[in-house]
Amino acid sequence: MAENRALKSTRKPVKDQTEEKQFDERTLQVDRVARVVKGGRRFRFRALVVVGDHKNRIGVGSAKGADVTAAVSKATDIAKKNFVSINLHKGTLPHEVNAKVSGAKILLKPASPGTGIIAGGVVRTVLEVAGVSNALSKSFGSSNKTNVAYATIDALKSLVPANDWVTRQSGPKTEPATKALKGK
Repeated sequence: MAENRALKSTRKPVKDQTEEKQFDERTLQVDRVARVVKGGRRFRFRALVVVGDHKNRIGVGSAKGADVTAAVSKATDIAKKNFVSINLHKGTLPHEVNAKVSGAKILLKPASPGTGIIAGGVVRTVLEVAGVSNALSKSFGSSNKTNVAYATIDALKSLVPANDWVTRQSGPKTEPATKALKGK
């Protein structure tokens, strides 16, 4: 008995399934797609997944598989490979931004603390996973979930951090035209 206990303690512990994951993986959409063959239709599944770490990194992936779990796992791998870093300012967006992918247009605006995420469907999920806590959004045009997700990612990628803003032009100061005329 003592030998069995000693052997058990030297073994590596098996990872628990309850262990917290590093990334938040959310499935946005699962579709059944079909291709027509001589004998009828062959069905597959397409999954759209968003992955983020709630710390300004996010990725979106879409993939097909023979069953739902295969499609979701493939899409998750693609999303992890396509991570992008976004620039946030105090839990919100630093400025207003627009983006368009195919027919889907997205408008994202910063919001004051305590507002929360005012967005619908796919945009809300993408912003939550990215770590945005206060934002306003409006979706125009197509409601295709894939295009809306990629448009939201493009909008977040185009954010410029607040310390890189050009607020005034630097360089030599010029005299106003009235002073130049008086000097003659």
